[in-house]
Amino acid sequence: MAKDAIAIIPARGGSKRIPKKNIKDFFGKPLIAYSIEVALASELFEKVVVTTDDEQIAKIAKEYGAEVPFLRPKELSDDFTGTGDVVDHAIEVLESLGEKYEYICTIYATAPLLQKEYLIEGYEKLKESDAVNAFSTTTMPFPIQRTFKVTDSGRCEMFTPEHHTTRSQDLEEAYQDAGQFYWEKRDQKSDEIMFGKDSIPIVLPRHLVQDIDTLEDWDRAEKLYKIFNKNSYDKWNELKQAIEIRKPILFAERDILFISMGQNIGYEQYGKGEEFLRPVVVLKKFSKNLFLGVPLSSQEKKGFFFHRVTFKQRENTALLLQSKTFDSKRIKYKLAKLSKNEFNKLVERFCEVVTPLSEKKGSD
Repeated sequence: MAKDAIAIIPARGGSKRIPKKNIKDFFGKPLIAYSIEVALASELFEKVVVTTDDEQIAKIAKEYGAEVPFLRPKELSDDFTGTGDVVDHAIEVLESLGEKYEYICTIYATAPLLQKEYLIEGYEKLKESDAVNAFSTTTMPFPIQRTFKVTDSGRCEMFTPEHHTTRSQDLEEAYQDAGQFYWEKRDQKSDEIMFGKDSIPIVLPRHLVQDIDTLEDWDRAEKLYKIFNKNSYDKWNELKQAIEIRKPILFAERDILFISMGQNIGYEQYGKGEEFLRPVVVLKKFSKNLFLGVPLSSQEKKGFFFHRVTFKQRENTALLLQSKTFDSKRIKYKLAKLSKNEFNKLVERFCEVVTPLSEKKGSD
């Protein structure tokens, strides 16, 4: 009897534009590790198999939980061999070993943005239908009916000039291959191409889709990954999201060590410029330039995940010292207030996510 599903991850060792691309470090892990880990986390597969011609890739794949029951022959590892031939070879080898599967899922090794819920959606929709394939897709960022090419003479020529003045909202939306995964029913064949009527598109949001063929692609994939996984790079992000209130909180001056107006703490891309004052509540100061704090929002800039803070303008330097509130550029001085109860809640949250500097054991 055939087993249910298997994942096949092709990963040859001869990438040229990005050498060793499949095992190149991507935020602390080899790139292929992300595909392996998501496949395993989905709990859909009898096994996750990596097909490669490279001993180093095979070793790393095994370290992350994949199986490498064979090394792919060199004639299936050049620049001209298609993914279909590689997967067919893998399945034939496994069947020669007595293994047979109803559903095959090809997952690319260069998909660090892959999410298990879309793998599961593809499997479930394919299983419940008479379709032959299900694969990852996403919408085109611009209407294809209004695209053009550049001619040999360096001029423009529209592909569909009849849509030159058609409004974007009146044009039919187009989709493209997202290049992450491809489900197929092993014993059900079709004469249609993958992008035909026998395939089910699994639509991914565009921010989770990025081909990685060039160094520019790699750089963009890193940026997308960092944004999507912000909690890993902004230590305060979960805390800021957890503090969800509707009314402004008043900060009592006696309840805070000080508030720094301006430059943010942690991984933030905002807080630069005189008109964007981001207050930072500081709970402990370790040295002149090292202190522990969390960004809040102010009435000057709303719409983020933080407390809204009310301020009163202060112009006097003496009052500045009394209120312990200052701007990093010494441009604007304001008094902030917070209730004792709310401040205590904030302190409790800090204690859950912060290890005091004095408790750290050694350093690198």
